[in-house]
Amino acid sequence: MNAHQYAEQANGSFALPDACFKVKALMEDESSTIEDFANVISVDPSMTSRLLKIANSAVYSFSGEISTISRAITIIGTQAIYNMMLVDVAASAFKHFENQAIDLKRFWRSSVYCALVSKNLAVKAGIRDIERLFVAGLLQNFGELIVAKENPDIAKKAEKYIEKALPWAIQRHYLGFTYTDITAELLSMWQIPEKIILPVRHFNQAKDIQINKDVKVLYLASRLALVDSHPDLYPYDDTVDEQMCKALGVTNDDLNQAAEYASNEAEEILNIMNAKFF
Repeated sequence: MNAHQYAEQANGSFALPDACFKVKALMEDESSTIEDFANVISVDPSMTSRLLKIANSAVYSFSGEISTISRAITIIGTQAIYNMMLVDVAASAFKHFENQAIDLKRFWRSSVYCALVSKNLAVKAGIRDIERLFVAGLLQNFGELIVAKENPDIAKKAEKYIEKALPWAIQRHYLGFTYTDITAELLSMWQIPEKIILPVRHFNQAKDIQINKDVKVLYLASRLALVDSHPDLYPYDDTVDEQMCKALGVTNDDLNQAAEYASNEAEEILNIMNAKFF
């Protein structure tokens, strides 16, 4: 199968909730009100509960408790609410596809760690709407779960990392493409905004093409997540490209702070995403 076919298989077994499409449509309608958004989201009590939990988590770091969807929308904005819904969907999708073919603990931590680093570096790089970088970082490796379900033998082989060969090169060896290619195809099918898909689709080419800051941020975040997961195979100095830092206007200290932030906050986010779904 090619990347598009893997994505089609996943799309056939896990569809994006209607609420996501409705919220996206409201975002595109200038006459929409806060009440319109709240009405769509509050129909599902469990989604409301989980969104409020995320809104009050370290992901958004607001002072004071956010206790209603309307207040969350007023304070955070509709784009952030939509992004939080995607985080919620990601948790559901991850659980739907998870299996024993790969190291799930490694997958979950790496995904969340990448998301947190992406968010932190986006701030340092002066990028607006930093939540979309959190979503992109969280979802970028979703294709691994899809391959693990559809073709577990290949997923097991691709997980056997070796020195001097980055995971994406190993994936291309066995598949002819990367897990992120599958993710990008699936996100397109789900009609996720292109601003989220773009860095997922292109971050591995960030050194070779002139492209926006989002792509560079996800490139660095993915490498820091790899160092975090496998420091013995992928030491920092050999894995992280400092030239990319210059292109973003971030320093080594910024990278170290982003990595420390992700390490400190990952456990809380993992607890939220692994919480039982009611």
